[in-house]
Amino acid sequence: MDSEMELQLVAKLKSMVTENFSLKDIGDDELEEKIEELVSTQLGGQYCSIEQRVSIAEQVFSSIRGFGLLDSIIKDETITEVMINGPENVFIEQSGRLYKLDKQFESSRRLEDIIQRIVGLAGREVNQSSPICDTRLPDGSRVNVVLPPISLCGPIVTIRKFSKEPMTIEKLIAYGSITREIADKLEILVRSKYNIFISGGTGSGKTTFLNALSNFIPKDERVITIEDSAELQIKGIENLVRLETRNANTAGAGEVSIRDLIKSSLRMRPERIVVGEVRGGEALDMLQAMNTGHDGSLSTGHANSVHDMLSRLETMVLQGSAGLPLEAIRQQIASAVDIIIHLSRLRDKSRKTMEICEVVGYKDGEIVLNPLYVFEEDENTTLEKVSGTLKRTDNKMVNTFKLALAGYRGEI
Repeated sequence: MDSEMELQLVAKLKSMVTENFSLKDIGDDELEEKIEELVSTQLGGQYCSIEQRVSIAEQVFSSIRGFGLLDSIIKDETITEVMINGPENVFIEQSGRLYKLDKQFESSRRLEDIIQRIVGLAGREVNQSSPICDTRLPDGSRVNVVLPPISLCGPIVTIRKFSKEPMTIEKLIAYGSITREIADKLEILVRSKYNIFISGGTGSGKTTFLNALSNFIPKDERVITIEDSAELQIKGIENLVRLETRNANTAGAGEVSIRDLIKSSLRMRPERIVVGEVRGGEALDMLQAMNTGHDGSLSTGHANSVHDMLSRLETMVLQGSAGLPLEAIRQQIASAVDIIIHLSRLRDKSRKTMEICEVVGYKDGEIVLNPLYVFEEDENTTLEKVSGTLKRTDNKMVNTFKLALAGYRGEI
């Protein structure tokens, strides 16, 4: 049975179920049984593999009680990203490569129904007057929605899936992103309460790396996480407060921004503040928090290099407070941020840690950087496959005051 015939059968079975059964009086298990019986009856003597029969039954059930086609995609652990460009164009990312699925949604209306169900689960709103929304799935996957008339090709849904198991440093070592020696050094820096900023491009693994680093936070500390849509998976910390922003309602009221949450978190006796991603005026509030005794803070930001991250931080601070002189902003950044870890997605789609850099201070109008580790490609690297390691530079770490306070006497 080809995909076109399968799609027609799913639509026919769905109609039969909705017309012949009172869906509000029937449980999920009973509904699944009824659908399986209908599938067998409709197929009759027609040949159909067991896998396809199961797939048809699952699609019918999902179209009634779940997220339709999305359910089967979400269940697939090998898929890391889903891009829906209207009902007919569904793309997925597997092993760093993009593929177009041969399946599609029944109609634009059906896709919009699924979007409303997803958005409603997280208490968000998306409609023509507010056509852009960031939300999440029940499993924590990040969802971005853009509706017509902003989108010209129908409803757009982009889903960044997250593993059910939180990312650990051990996994990053296994993937070759960092070495055991560097992981041990990073653990010392996190425990010594250095303010660490993780930079990188889209899909470079910033949130994944932040999750892994957060496992080094001592379990007896009070940690507050602040995100646009909650996706961090911090485990083992009992005194954990998770905060999430809220969009304005249809009347334009009720918005709670990252800036609001950072200000509020300072009154909650935090020992560490973890901001999922800084992308606007909240950068100033975060820097001020780092500078007012909330050491050990972690955050991420989009940038192409360590220097770019500093420039972007300056721009973001200006978004929040346009009157500040650039010199004051740079001094604020230099005194607040201790370490910048830059990640990158390379030409072979692998994700690597490219640089670990210390922010030393402010001199002659510029922020002074001290690269500690730099990624270098070796002789085995090719155009198709990147081979190399993160190597220690000859530069000594300058700001060792926090290490001394934590009782560490070795070298980083």
